Amino acid sequence: MRFHQANQRSVLRRDFVRMGFLGSVGLFQATRRAAADTPSAVISNVANKVAPAKSCILIWLDGGPSHLDLFDPKPQAPVEVRGPFGSIRTKIPGVYFSELLPQTAKIADKLAVVRSMTSPLGEHNFGTHYLLTGYRPTPAVPYPAISSVANHLLSSSADLPSNIAVPHHRVGGANFAPQGFLPNSVAPFEINADPADADFHVQHLSPFLDVTPARLQRRRSILRQMDAHQAAFEQANSTSQPRHDVFEQAFRMAVSTNAKSAFDLDQETADVRNRYGRKSIGQCCLLARRLIERGVRFVTVNNTGWDTHANLVTRLQEGFTGAKTPVGLGPSLDQAFATLITDLEDRNLLDETLVVVMGEFGRTPKLNTEGGRDHWPRVFSVVLAGAGISGQVIGASDDHGESPADRPVTPADLAATIYRLLGVDLNTVLHTPDGRPIRISNHGQPLPEIFS
Repeated sequence: MRFHQANQRSVLRRDFVRMGFLGSVGLFQATRRAAADTPSAVISNVANKVAPAKSCILIWLDGGPSHLDLFDPKPQAPVEVRGPFGSIRTKIPGVYFSELLPQTAKIADKLAVVRSMTSPLGEHNFGTHYLLTGYRPTPAVPYPAISSVANHLLSSSADLPSNIAVPHHRVGGANFAPQGFLPNSVAPFEINADPADADFHVQHLSPFLDVTPARLQRRRSILRQMDAHQAAFEQANSTSQPRHDVFEQAFRMAVSTNAKSAFDLDQETADVRNRYGRKSIGQCCLLARRLIERGVRFVTVNNTGWDTHANLVTRLQEGFTGAKTPVGLGPSLDQAFATLITDLEDRNLLDETLVVVMGEFGRTPKLNTEGGRDHWPRVFSVVLAGAGISGQVIGASDDHGESPADRPVTPADLAATIYRLLGVDLNTVLHTPDGRPIRISNHGQPLPEIFS
């Protein structure tokens, strides 16, 4: 009976989409999500402390970045281990980064580099699930991503989604559902457009030309009447469920000058855009800064292409064969990340913004026959900045970057650290639609070095 009623509601909404409201607003993939929304999880315990970080920017390096060629080089190891790149000094005495990261090396005193991350999961989707949720994947429970939990529990801007992914959230082979067992409405809003494109715009952010604000208001009124009738029907049949009005959020975005302004990169000077770098990761990081300035709680910058099984020099350094100026994955990350941290600091936003750089695993300690590195989850690196974090290295890998040599850190520990930095009580318990209690932190332990 409940399925029939939920399905009946989704049909009504789909019919309304055909009438033009969501076709003109076009946000949150609202038809798909509203029809698929599950009952809301019940919050048993919510943090009441003031959060050191008001927002989080996650720079996700999709495919598995090589720790040996970025944040944990091994200059004394044999050439087949240390790879084709040299190492350079950083602002932290005695700590070296890859030569691909000269700008990041200059701001290392603002970074916490975890060099002893470890996981048993070397497949993209499984590894992604573990890193983004803090839980190992299981067919029994689809765990929600940290970003979705934060969206579910914490307040944010009224006219922008609390959880946004740029350019999209197709991570780990695109098989990861970030909302997990939570309602689909808390999943990231995907802009599905690359800010680095010359004609960048968020599709359907503005209504069609023939849809005036008055017409939008009338359609909003009709939606509210439909919701009121549906709520009365559900109450009469004892099937009332918590409601997540993605339509109301869509309306606010469509008519909000602030929301439209947030995505307008033309408001930035050419100098600022050039400092971030004109590659996708640079313009995505710039957009992320604009969004958190306007109250967005969680922004995921999804940078693809890090599955480097071959041609490390071309992929990580040059960008293309014969490049005179390196524009590969490494230099592009270096420019975007270092500029983001500096920009946040200059705007007095760094202490209230957590920035995390990570992927689903690292790469093999030895080069393969294709001049690349394969999947390696046994040890890898994650970088955190902002939120009052001081420059330090946490943990260590062994001499060949093969295993943790000191202070192994699990994805559950990392998730607990992020939650704590965002002010979420680690004892918070959510419930799946069938009533199963799920503690958000999976018993991970926040890294005490971060908070010292």
